[in-house]
Amino acid sequence: MTMFRCRAWMGAAILGGLAACAVVPEPEAPATSKPAVPAAPGTSAPATPAGPAIVRNRARWVSAEWSELPGWMGDTTRELWPALQRGCEKPAPGWEGLCAAARGFTPASDADARQWLQLRLRPWRVESLEGNAEGLATGYFEPQVEAQRQPRAPYQVPLHALPDDLATRKPWWTRQQIDTLPAAQAALRGRELAWVADPLDALLLQVQGSGRLVIGEANGSRRQVRVAYAGHNDQPYKSVGRWLIEQGELKPEQASWPAIKAWARANPKRLNELLWSNPRYVFFREEPLPDPSVGPKGAQAVPLTPGRSIAVDPQAIPYGTPVWLDTTEPLSATPLRRLVMAQDTGSAITGAVRADYFWGWGANAEAQAGRMKQPLRMWVLWPR
Repeated sequence: MTMFRCRAWMGAAILGGLAACAVVPEPEAPATSKPAVPAAPGTSAPATPAGPAIVRNRARWVSAEWSELPGWMGDTTRELWPALQRGCEKPAPGWEGLCAAARGFTPASDADARQWLQLRLRPWRVESLEGNAEGLATGYFEPQVEAQRQPRAPYQVPLHALPDDLATRKPWWTRQQIDTLPAAQAALRGRELAWVADPLDALLLQVQGSGRLVIGEANGSRRQVRVAYAGHNDQPYKSVGRWLIEQGELKPEQASWPAIKAWARANPKRLNELLWSNPRYVFFREEPLPDPSVGPKGAQAVPLTPGRSIAVDPQAIPYGTPVWLDTTEPLSATPLRRLVMAQDTGSAITGAVRADYFWGWGANAEAQAGRMKQPLRMWVLWPR
């Protein structure tokens, strides 16, 4: 079975060139290897002898003790349970029995949740195949954008469903052609799902692959719907952040989504130049959002939980695996040490010690995710 994932990691979308859609294979079950002795990070000499290791295609898990997990006793572990139970709807290989037990258990406290986990699981430190236990944490979120069903000032930027002739014209029109050519515009007439006010909001929805629209109805009410990825115009993806760096407008260390938005506000006459630097254009389908507290579905095909779901490389960590993170928040450098579930992936999420942290939706989630690029260590929890 394969799952199509079309969300781009925010940091990579800003700085790098990546595909907007990846085909991700279902992860294989881990295989245990002989004990391994990794090289100490930054040296060629062996580190402290390690215990038994589980070797996967892009990672090695080294047996660890609970005491090695920084901050383990301080996590509000009970908050993991909704994400854990959602992950158990599609259990990882070897998790069927434990998931049956988890579905029937509701921890009364954080200590109760930790005890349940410690009795049934054991921790493994995640390393690269070369023995490096240091990696990178980035963040992503679900954009939430004000929208209208009909165009009216200032809502003039359409979000489109798939055009009827997409399959017969490859590649389809570029972003610039969609904005300027009557033939491209005619092909999309009647395919508008909604209108937003800011073309950068439309671009952000396309980069992330999905998002929420807060729709103002004719009777004055407001409701939320979700727009999900439906396809793209088969044009190459080009990063607008990279374009700004190449133009000398931003330095690499300055490039973030807030910085891109600030540049656009300061240079309105060059906005189209910025947008057209990325020829790829994404089309959406609308989905109902009956429960606004539930996140979008990740690659595991279960809803993501803000602050408790991450995207990983499935060749390093299987979907449905609990993971202990040791990293920091981007705006305050506050330690971010908590138990999360591996429930998603992305085309830029590759390698062993690599996680994309799902912040949720709203302004704070956007601010945190747009700036997150933090050092990371990871431990997986696996059945005994």
